Amino acid sequence: HVQLVESGGGLVRAGGSLLLCCSTSRRAFSQHAVGWFRQAPGQEREFVSAISRSGGTTYYAESAKGRFTISRDKAKNTVYLQMNSLKPEDTAVYYCASRRTILTASPEKQAGSYSYWGQGTQVTVSS
Repeated sequence: HVQLVESGGGLVRAGGSLLLCCSTSRRAFSQHAVGWFRQAPGQEREFVSAISRSGGTTYYAESAKGRFTISRDKAKNTVYLQMNSLKPEDTAVYYCASRRTILTASPEKQAGSYSYWGQGTQVTVSS
């Protein structure tokens, strides 16, 4: 079992930045693709970004392209989501999720494809 812990959320003004972290103590995390999802009140959970096991393939939702960057540090068992130029509509609880994959697999954009989830971190962007 892989327990994921998100951190880095908070309150920021529009145009500001936040760095979200998704960490685990399990070395097996290096064999996992990782995705970030978010859920705003009264809305469905939606895909934000994902990174492959190797880190060589990344995907972004249209709303995140050009503003968010996903990366991973295998030595630290951590995946990052750098969020710049934040907008009030980015306000949501952000979750990271992971699934074990083969080395060449592309990451998934569907929440149902992931096996492990963190507890979420709140991001609030004020106007």
